[in-house]
Amino acid sequence: MNKFVYLVLFLLLVLHQDFWLWDDARLVFGFMPAGLAYHAGYSLVAALCWAWVIKVAWPRHLEAWADEPDDTGGGSE
Repeated sequence: MNKFVYLVLFLLLVLHQDFWLWDDARLVFGFMPAGLAYHAGYSLVAALCWAWVIKVAWPRHLEAWADEPDDTGGGSE
C-alpha cells in the first residue's frame, strides 16, 4: 500500500505543474480563468488525497501506544 501512496503523491506533484494552462485565456463559468479553475479543482483533489492517505497510512500502532495507561507509578506532578 505504501508504494501506491507514494505513486499517488508523485502524481499530484507532477499535476501541480500546470504548464499546459499558462497561456490559456478561457474563462470557466464565465468569470474564472482556466488556470485558477484547475488549481481550485486540484486543491480539492489534493485535500481528498491527503484524507485518504491519513486513513490508509496512519501509524495506528503509535496511537495505540500513546493511549496506553502510564504504569510508571510516578503519580501526577
